[in-house]
Amino acid sequence: MAAPVSGGLLPEGGPVLVTGGSGQVATSLERLGGPRIRRVGRPQLDFDRPDSIAETFRSVAPVAVVNAAAWTAVDAAENEPEGAARANRDAPEILARLCAEAGIPLIHISTDYVFDGDKGAPYTEADPTSPTGVYGRTKAEGEQAALAANPRTVVLRTSWVYSATGKNFVRTMINAGEKNPVLRVVGDQQGSPTSADDLAEAVLRIVALIERDGWKPDYAGIFHASGTGETTWHGLAVAALERAAHHGRTMPDVQAIRTADWPTPARRPADSRLDCDKLHRVFGVRLPEWRTSLDRTVDRLLSPAAS
Repeated sequence: MAAPVSGGLLPEGGPVLVTGGSGQVATSLERLGGPRIRRVGRPQLDFDRPDSIAETFRSVAPVAVVNAAAWTAVDAAENEPEGAARANRDAPEILARLCAEAGIPLIHISTDYVFDGDKGAPYTEADPTSPTGVYGRTKAEGEQAALAANPRTVVLRTSWVYSATGKNFVRTMINAGEKNPVLRVVGDQQGSPTSADDLAEAVLRIVALIERDGWKPDYAGIFHASGTGETTWHGLAVAALERAAHHGRTMPDVQAIRTADWPTPARRPADSRLDCDKLHRVFGVRLPEWRTSLDRTVDRLLSPAAS
């Protein structure tokens, strides 16, 4: 997955509106999707200005919408719940309502943070949500608002997204490894790292399938879409830095610490693994093993010619 092809991964057709500005997933969707992708962000589309959502929708006249925009500053959301709610709850509802009026599908990107991480096993779509902070709560509310407003809504929950561009954990670790001989990284939280390119390709394949076969009732609802396999933040850091070492970067000493040793305003899920079988069963899509995609991303990051 995630290998760009001539003309993009979508067949010819009308425009696909992608929110999220310069975010990781939106950028990957534009790079992989081809000329049909209309990527928008501030100031053209600003969730703090609800009128701009409808204005952008009308100007693009999309045949499908992918909402890859969100308030993702997890800790800041604790002190700014109204802003997080506007972006994560209210805006998806507006987009879904516009899609319903136009009779088109909405693919809405959500998060593993809708769970508290206490289950002790991978979460399925049937598990009740149990967010522990404002970010997770507003994202869970946004899921339900979008599903209620448009019967043709596909919610894709993902986790630990990274890419060769933008601000993300993998890039932070590689940059930190160049400056620090010792890194301390949380080792008691586990989940499934997800390449933004892999997630974007999954989205594009879903859009193409809907266009080819038409909308089916089974397509509506919540699906989990994360990289295959699992690790900890410490394990992800080590794997990224080991791959960077193949490009001549220094390998620091990466020490595992407890969550309690790195306190944050918002509580993170201790185990947010997602069961992604439903995505494969309904859409025939399964994201690659996380290590393979991580290596590809680090190679692209450190060897621009490889991209």
